[in-house]
Amino acid sequence: MATCPPYPTHVHRHTHWWQRTWVRYGALITLLALSGLVILALVREQTGTQGFLVGLGLAVLPVPLLVAAFRWLDRVDPGPWRNLLFCFAWGACAAALIAIVANSFATRWIATATADPAGADTWGATVIAPVVEESAKAAAVLLVFLFRRRDFTGIVDGVVVAGVTATGFAFTENILYLGTAFGTDQLTGDSGIASVTAATFFVRVVMSPFAHPLFTVLTGIGFGIAALSAGRHRLRRALLPLAGLLLAMGMHALWNGSAAFGEYGFFGVYAAFMVPSFGLLTWLVIWTRQRELGTVRAELPAYVAAGWLTPAEPYALGSMRARRVARQYARKHAGKEGARAVARYEACATSVAFLRQRGRRGRAGADFTVRERQLLDALWHLRGVARPALDHAARVTAPPAPVPRPVPPWAYGYGYGAQGAYGYATAHPPYRPYGPNPPHHPQASHAPYPQAPHAPYPQYAPPSPQHAPYTPPGPYRP
Repeated sequence: MATCPPYPTHVHRHTHWWQRTWVRYGALITLLALSGLVILALVREQTGTQGFLVGLGLAVLPVPLLVAAFRWLDRVDPGPWRNLLFCFAWGACAAALIAIVANSFATRWIATATADPAGADTWGATVIAPVVEESAKAAAVLLVFLFRRRDFTGIVDGVVVAGVTATGFAFTENILYLGTAFGTDQLTGDSGIASVTAATFFVRVVMSPFAHPLFTVLTGIGFGIAALSAGRHRLRRALLPLAGLLLAMGMHALWNGSAAFGEYGFFGVYAAFMVPSFGLLTWLVIWTRQRELGTVRAELPAYVAAGWLTPAEPYALGSMRARRVARQYARKHAGKEGARAVARYEACATSVAFLRQRGRRGRAGADFTVRERQLLDALWHLRGVARPALDHAARVTAPPAPVPRPVPPWAYGYGYGAQGAYGYATAHPPYRPYGPNPPHHPQASHAPYPQAPHAPYPQYAPPSPQHAPYTPPGPYRP
């Protein structure tokens, strides 16, 4: 009897030269490099060499902090660095170039049509700039959403991709503004705290380094919610990113137009809108991250029952503190390579949990089985270093066991305790510490995590200790 192979057969098809991966990567890198050279020349022309160097030195200061903050938000299921590098380069080069060219052209056209240069500048700052800049930054989020769909699974991914793109854009824009301010100070002779450079640095770098990331994060949230939507909701998947983009444009326009609200308009908008919005979005992202950790704790017990993970791992992998302790333990006993192995193990286990959740909800792609097998293979090869570290972390971070309540003297003889008060048996047996169990398991009804009706259990048993080759035996049975 013929059997189907565990992996799908690869059909070799003829591909055109422009469809090859290295051609696409080369074209993208060339585009970003050319954009960077052009934007470098434009900024240097407007600020001068000395102003460019001063602006560059001051504008780079908030970049590491912002990138580290977004990377910290993405610690549960970290995306690859190449996505973040692309987003930062797109924001700093391509999006900034599009914004400078389009804003200048539109402002000149309005000034010529209305013969009012001052009004044209106001229109350019409050209407043209928000539309052009947010659309240019949203293009990077759209590209990652379309071509790196495996790495774009939820709200946190959208926030990180959008935030890093906006950080790159703000970096180039700050060079331009700070370099121009330095040139003005050179002409007027001002220096120190009273200089235009100091005022610009305080407003753009100290007070509002999160302004551009905050605007574009709204677009990222729209794409993130669209990524969570089921495939059949096509209209929702199209409208949610558009709604996020419109909100980003509106908040950007409000920020740019704050100077028109009077002498204290900027501070009023900053206090009434920017700070609360920043706090609300920060809370939303942290709450979403906690939900992701809950997903890890809820989905991984199925792989414990199948033998892929140890009983302590779902708890350790569902706690950021336990993860950190595991990496520190591995670094202490196995060096940097051991810590990297534990970090890769944590990332693969998290991806398995999210993949299983999408499978239960009917949102997994056709490559669900192949992707699950690849991740489980990676876990199995890294288990030698990761399992001792995670077991240690689970023991260290486990909550203390509850102290048994003393039995009062009058309760003796009345069955007080395990059999229930006054001799009556307890209604339900105690829950097992880890679950759920596979179907037909003797204690399946005792699992603390209820089995979803369509939750796919792992179809593969882990290899034997002799590392025998994988032979998928079909649905797991104890």
